[in-house]
Amino acid sequence: MDRATYQGIALDGDAALALLEWQMEMGADVPVMDDPVDRFELPARVPAPDLPAIAVEATPKIPPIPSEADDLAQRVAQAKSLAAGAMSLEDLATVQERFDGVELKKGARNFCFADGRPDARVLILGEAPGDEEDRQGRPFVGRAGKLLDQMFAAIGMARDAVDTEKAVYITNVLTWRPPGNRDPSADEILVSMPFLARHIELADPDIIVLMGNIACQAALEKRGILRLRGQWVQAFGRPALPMTHPAYLLRNPAAKRDAWGDLLSLSAKLESLSV
Repeated sequence: MDRATYQGIALDGDAALALLEWQMEMGADVPVMDDPVDRFELPARVPAPDLPAIAVEATPKIPPIPSEADDLAQRVAQAKSLAAGAMSLEDLATVQERFDGVELKKGARNFCFADGRPDARVLILGEAPGDEEDRQGRPFVGRAGKLLDQMFAAIGMARDAVDTEKAVYITNVLTWRPPGNRDPSADEILVSMPFLARHIELADPDIIVLMGNIACQAALEKRGILRLRGQWVQAFGRPALPMTHPAYLLRNPAAKRDAWGDLLSLSAKLESLSV
């Protein structure tokens, strides 16, 4: 076997290989040439030729995702704009039904705008459509609606009355049914308010009857119908009377006596406004 010399020491092949492996383990990874190289004597590096600039398209900016508050504000602003542009109840019903800013629309069967005579002196404001209202596309047509008709018939008033003095006009704060008949959320009420305010402005009733907590929350920013009922207040720039919702009366028949007193108060108010 050929022998090599390392720093004057004769090495056989196995010893040379072992020495090389040791050097690698110690981190040596570049071989050394036989003769030293003077780096100062090397020729200067040739500069690279100038290359034409390559146009790089700017990365398009991704618009930030709007926050829930921003989204709500945009939907309310759109509702205000659409409502303000409606010059009749027919126009209002059209733009409100087409408005997609209320998520409830996606799960409801029908749009429930109003029922009764639009020129009636009394506007009854309910909460939101229930299951039967959602089926028929009319407010107050379920069990609570039948009781409502009976209540107003007791003072000579009806939604289908020919005489406008004896007629009533009925609508709700929300025109789409909440799933499971749950209470409307504060955001759902807020988005619906521009349409409701314009609805009342166009119908121009003498008196508004606020049926239940949600109607009071929308019109008065108050809840607690058992404290509010029977007390005349101002809502949407006109006299308003909070009353317990017919659905509550169905669950609590004893409360019908107070409701009767409220109906008599409503009848007296109508007479006083006619003088």
